[in-house]
Amino acid sequence: MPADPVTEKHGRQSRPNLIERYIPQDWVFPIVLAVFVGVVVWFSHAIVSFVIPTGTLVRLPSFVGQTLPDAEAEVVRLGLKPAVTAASANKHYQKGVVVDQQPDAGVEVRPGRQVSLVISTGMQAELMPDLRFQGLRQARLDLSDAHLQLVQTVFARSDDVPANHVIAQHPVPLSRVADGAPVTLTVSSGGAAQLRVPAFVGLDVDEARALAARDHIKLGQIVWTPFGTAGPPHGAVVRQKPAGGARIAPYDDVSLQVSAGPNESGYIIRQVQVLASVPVIENVRPGKALRVVLRVSDATGRYDLYDAFAQPGQKLEFTLTTVGTSVLDMYVNHTLVGETRLGREPAHVYQGAVRVKKAT
Repeated sequence: MPADPVTEKHGRQSRPNLIERYIPQDWVFPIVLAVFVGVVVWFSHAIVSFVIPTGTLVRLPSFVGQTLPDAEAEVVRLGLKPAVTAASANKHYQKGVVVDQQPDAGVEVRPGRQVSLVISTGMQAELMPDLRFQGLRQARLDLSDAHLQLVQTVFARSDDVPANHVIAQHPVPLSRVADGAPVTLTVSSGGAAQLRVPAFVGLDVDEARALAARDHIKLGQIVWTPFGTAGPPHGAVVRQKPAGGARIAPYDDVSLQVSAGPNESGYIIRQVQVLASVPVIENVRPGKALRVVLRVSDATGRYDLYDAFAQPGQKLEFTLTTVGTSVLDMYVNHTLVGETRLGREPAHVYQGAVRVKKAT
């Protein structure tokens, strides 16, 4: 039966009229948009709630200052995973105590999150630097670099060490010290204003040594020289520098030239006091021992005076006898770092007509 066109027409028009009666046409789009946004927010909240359930976040306490076993037990009790990721020296906490953590205390994290712990290795023991004979200013800089504290400076008279230079120290050189350890230095206030040099020429070398000790004179290089058959007797002092009667500082020295005797010929022999300081090498970890070789070359050949490990800044002292032209080389970790000429053989070693060839 064919539909009534009037009914069909009225039926089609009745629905829009009903919607428009309760919901104005201009509101349709905002309402649809609001519903869409609500669905998206609800869906997002549902996902977040699924992944991170509400109320399960853990607020981290501070683990700093706890022993490692206690800190790990607390982390596990909170449903987290402890992990030691680093260790460092620390003068405030004993070995095995937590000194840092990540995430920081107060941060909220999910259960199962890793908590990284840094533990103390205790106070790091270092070697006390050798400050003897250094100027006071340089000694202070070295102590600062080594993280040590200069707590006392004692001044004392010294005829061997120049004024404002270190005579002695406590702790002693190369002893084990902790970071921030206190240090006491004994520093020279100087000695006698000036000393008068005795006349050593003509004396036997042993007599010269006794006279120097009595007058607080330091003897430096002693050169034993062959003068040939017409030369002075063995051990006689032939020359001195400075000359007798001169005025010198108490820490300056006097060198002597001594006859090797009429039966001796050949090269000049020298006795030298050597003070070598081991240098600080760049890119080498502080406190790491260095391989040091002191190599002497003279008329007798080449030999090693010292071949061992030493600390940067350590001072090595030797009494060295050389023959003819002589050189002292210092090698550190197989690299030549210094060369010192100890003496040179003159063209003619005799005063008279008798001559020997120049040293090679």
